[in-house]
Amino acid sequence: MLLNPELDLELTRTFTAPPTVIWRCWTEPALICQWFCPKPWQVTEAVIDLRAGGRFYTLMRGPEGESMPNEGSLLDVEPGRKLVFTDLFKADFAPAAAPGLGFAAIVTMDPQGTGTLYRAVARHRSADEAETHRKMGFHEGWGAAADQLEDLSKGM
Repeated sequence: MLLNPELDLELTRTFTAPPTVIWRCWTEPALICQWFCPKPWQVTEAVIDLRAGGRFYTLMRGPEGESMPNEGSLLDVEPGRKLVFTDLFKADFAPAAAPGLGFAAIVTMDPQGTGTLYRAVARHRSADEAETHRKMGFHEGWGAAADQLEDLSKGM
């Protein structure tokens, strides 16, 4: 996949765990609740309907009682290898009235030795939206979540 530096944000990591474990962490609600957002925030609810058009939902809670629901739809599901989701649609490709950041995420998990080459790309509709996401802390936030994902996956 070719990236557009004006529209796309990317995070790559090499994880110790194999892709099958990383996949489970992304697709099992009980596991995604353990790593998906940077602490001290936490995911208290997750719904993942693993099919194109399936619901991808997380409810994040902050340390001061803040609540951030994230409603979206899965666009592509390649078991053990790739998830593509967006907040531009809700389940069954129903358009979202007011999308969050308005992006599509492409998460890939490729074998690398006994571990995983992990890549997360957030694709935006405009340079302004990408810059807003960057300034909100895409690399820091998604990086912290990736660190938590690595820690969780090592123990599985």
